[in-house]
Amino acid sequence: MAVQINPSILSADFARLADEANAVAGADWLHVDVMDNHFVPNLTLGVPVVESLARATDTPLDCHLMIEDADRWAPQYVEAGASSVTFHVEAAGAPVRLAREIRAKGARASMALKPATPIEPYEDLLPELDMLLIMTVEPGFGGQSFLDIMLPKIRRTRELIKKHGLELWLQVDGGVSASTIERCADAGADVFVAGSAVYGASDPAAAVRALRTQAEGAVSKASWACDH
Repeated sequence: MAVQINPSILSADFARLADEANAVAGADWLHVDVMDNHFVPNLTLGVPVVESLARATDTPLDCHLMIEDADRWAPQYVEAGASSVTFHVEAAGAPVRLAREIRAKGARASMALKPATPIEPYEDLLPELDMLLIMTVEPGFGGQSFLDIMLPKIRRTRELIKKHGLELWLQVDGGVSASTIERCADAGADVFVAGSAVYGASDPAAAVRALRTQAEGAVSKASWACDH
């Protein structure tokens, strides 16, 4: 089971995004948080910045849309250059149709759940997805503390993925750091978004490598991975 580390540019210097994108050599993806000040109480960036980032880095873009009317806007982020697009199920009117449209345009389709949203009602949707994102903080701001109460939800989600025999990535986002990543990996996550833990470090690329080493060690000992 391959571990993936996705640095979040929400914690980067927005005045130097191209340089910041290239400061995380060795990252699997660059996580791009799109917020509209409606679905979440913050405003970040949109399609034009994603287009510019896609031209400025060879690292594929993992766009996390914390926006209303995801059905309308998500496909535009594929066209802008995103290789993976995550929509929130709470903001999607037709999540299956949207996931299929994202895939049809050539990107990986991912669905995100806020902390209070249970996974069980969406079990039947899992085969339509390439990745599922469990938020481990309330979406909207970087630098928040990890919510340990999300660990059982991560475990239940991993059990559902195994139950259906899916090759579905399980991503966590929010408060992921050296002190929390191993717990996430043990619970079932294999894709990790890290913001301040990477961009707050003196050497962001080294921070990516260190987080990967921790996560790989935890996954190698995790019961869910050992069953494979």
